[in-house]
Amino acid sequence: MYMIIGGGGDIGYYLTKSLLNHGHEVLLLEKGFARYQALNEELGPAVVRGDACEARTMEEVGASRADVIIAVTGDDEDNLVICPDGEEALQSWPHHRAREQP
Repeated sequence: MYMIIGGGGDIGYYLTKSLLNHGHEVLLLEKGFARYQALNEELGPAVVRGDACEARTMEEVGASRADVIIAVTGDDEDNLVICPDGEEALQSWPHHRAREQP
């Protein structure tokens, strides 16, 4: 299974490491240079420096053939850009409020 993970923070790192250990084909995208270098030293070619919010970057890493795209950046808006179908899915989920704001 081919998976692309956008965001090389702690969650992206541990998720990538775990999926690789389970034999999956995983590509981790990290846009920060220093973080990319640190991740690349440990995970090697599974890490690519790039912005998962950019359509060109996603095309270059084979998003069209990905079975799963996971967005785990620290920014909700970026995560919705990376996984545009996610916003549509959220709209169809039932919403409940604990209390109404006056």
